[in-house]
Amino acid sequence: MAGGKVRLKDVAEKAGVAVNTASTILNRRPNSWASKETEERVFAAAKDLGYRPNRAAVALRSGSFKTIGLLVADLENPFYTHFSRVFENAIAALGYDLVIENWQADLEREKKLLDEMVHRNVDGVVAFVSDLNSHQEFFEQQSKIGFPVVALGMASAEKVMVDLVSPNFRSGLKEAADCLYQLGHRRFGFLAAWSKGQRVGGRPAYFQEVIQDFGDAESEVVHCGPSITEALEKGREILGKSDRPTAIVALNDLTAIGVMRAAKDLGLSVPEDLSVVGIDGIPLGEHLLVSLSTVAQAYEEMAAKAIEFLLARIEGGGSQGAQHEEFATRFIQRESVGPIL
Repeated sequence: MAGGKVRLKDVAEKAGVAVNTASTILNRRPNSWASKETEERVFAAAKDLGYRPNRAAVALRSGSFKTIGLLVADLENPFYTHFSRVFENAIAALGYDLVIENWQADLEREKKLLDEMVHRNVDGVVAFVSDLNSHQEFFEQQSKIGFPVVALGMASAEKVMVDLVSPNFRSGLKEAADCLYQLGHRRFGFLAAWSKGQRVGGRPAYFQEVIQDFGDAESEVVHCGPSITEALEKGREILGKSDRPTAIVALNDLTAIGVMRAAKDLGLSVPEDLSVVGIDGIPLGEHLLVSLSTVAQAYEEMAAKAIEFLLARIEGGGSQGAQHEEFATRFIQRESVGPIL
C-alpha cells in the first residue's frame, strides 16, 4: 500500500472487519448492524489511512453523484462570480458539491460546454443561457431522456422546453427611466454589451419602449463588446460627441463602470455632467468612489428557485411540464444619478 492509493480493503483490514462491513459503515447505510464501537473503529481507520471513497463507485451504488453543474456566462463579470457564490452556499447546505464552467461570453463555447456538462458526473445542470432559441433542440433532447436541466435567462422562446428562472427587467428599467426623466434628462443612451455570436436580448428594447412613452425624450442604443475595456472605449466615443446623452443606461454593471471611467477620462463628472445606471445589482457597485445606481436582479431568490426546480427533477417529484418562474427587478438610486445642472 505504501505510496499507492488507499483502498476500501485496506481500511477494512486495519479496522479488523469485512470489506462489506466497512463499506456499509463508511457509506452510512441505514441497514448497518455494526456496533457503535465498530463504526468508530472503521471511521478512525479511514481517517488514519487518508481513505477517500471513489465518487464514481459511490454514485453507481447510490444512483447519485451529489454534484450539480453550474454554467455561467462570464466569470470576469462580478454578477456571475457573486451569483456562483450564493448558489454554491445554498447547494452545499443541501449536501451537494458544485462544478462551475464559464462560457466566456461566446455562443459557440456556450453550446459546447452545455452539451459537455450533462455528460459529466453530475446529477443535474443549472445554466445561464444567452438565448433559449439557440438551445431548443438541446433542451428538447434532455427533456426526452429525463436529465434535469434548469435554464437561467429571459424567456425569448415562444415555447419553453425546459424549467426556466428569469428576471423581468421591465419593472426595474421603467423605475430607472422614470427617475431620470423626473430629474430632467431627455437625451438617453443605452450601451449594450454584445457577446460573440449572440443577440443582444430584451433589455435595450424594454428601455426604448419606456423612453418612447415620454414623447419628448430620445434614446439611442449603441453596441460594444462584453469586456470593461470595450465599454470604456465605446463610452469615450459616445461622450466625446457634442450631442452626447446626459444619461446612459448600460446592459450590466460592469459596462456601466467602464462608462463612468470614460466620463472621468473626458473631464466629465458623474452625476453632475452625466448620470449612469447599470443593470444586475453587483455588491461592488455600492462601494465605488461614486456609488453606482443599478437595476438589481433578485439573485438570491433566483438561485433558490433554480435549486428548487432542479432538485424536484433529481428526486423525481418535479412537474411533468416545463416550469417558469419570473422575478421582478428593482431600481436602486445611488450617487451616479443626479439632476441636469
